[in-house]
Amino acid sequence: MPMLPLDGVSLHCDTAGDGTPVLLLHGLGSSGKDWELVTPRLAKRHRVLVPDARGHGRSETPAGKYGVPLFTRDIAALCDALGLGRVHVVGLSMGGMMGFQLAVDRPDLVRSLVIVNSGPELKARTLRRKFDFALRLVVLRLLGPMRMARILAPRLFPKPEQADLRQRVLDTLGHNDPGAYLRATRGLLGWSVLERVKDITCPVLVLHSERDYTPLSEKQAYVDLLRDARLQVLSDSGHAAPLDQPEQLAEAVETFLREVEGAAPATRGLG
Repeated sequence: MPMLPLDGVSLHCDTAGDGTPVLLLHGLGSSGKDWELVTPRLAKRHRVLVPDARGHGRSETPAGKYGVPLFTRDIAALCDALGLGRVHVVGLSMGGMMGFQLAVDRPDLVRSLVIVNSGPELKARTLRRKFDFALRLVVLRLLGPMRMARILAPRLFPKPEQADLRQRVLDTLGHNDPGAYLRATRGLLGWSVLERVKDITCPVLVLHSERDYTPLSEKQAYVDLLRDARLQVLSDSGHAAPLDQPEQLAEAVETFLREVEGAAPATRGLG
């Protein structure tokens, strides 16, 4: 490609490898570079597609409101333009939200779904969550992306030896277009497809990092609503699992995809 013109936006999309297609969707304020440590391993057996959502990375930044449904329509249009169907979808955080939206809106496109540290809604159901959401919007509106990056970097990568990963957060999140980042954040808050997840028929793997923002119990609650889903824990990992535990994450995804595709039995279970 790497730029693909669609209706109202051009998306940047990297590709690697050959085989059944795997779509890797990134988190809020980031880009397909979230997956650069995972892509080479998956590309040994699959055609891996790594797009940047509108307003993110190297994709265009059109005016107007952003949100999960819009981001997802862009991704569906990208798949249609490339003639893709029955894609394995892997989404981190905001990318996981897009994965859920795609699975309920375009089930014809989704062969399987891997959700990494995400869920089917982002609603403030407690006073603490309401405060956290409001604080994030205030920081972005008044202080901008770099201040938000400085807050998030030590939460994402708290270990002393993770200084390079903390700097990476400053270099990516910190240099977002301020207006686009704020619009994207606003567009996530209050989103939900929770009432529709019971209709998802494809196999689903949910990956939970031990140090993720949300507890394991929240993920288990929605896993119990899905028809064909399992939950796996990534050890010694935070929210940005593709960066702090790329091998562990890739192993989990590869094992799951082999099972979905009915290949030779995996030598290790999902645990």
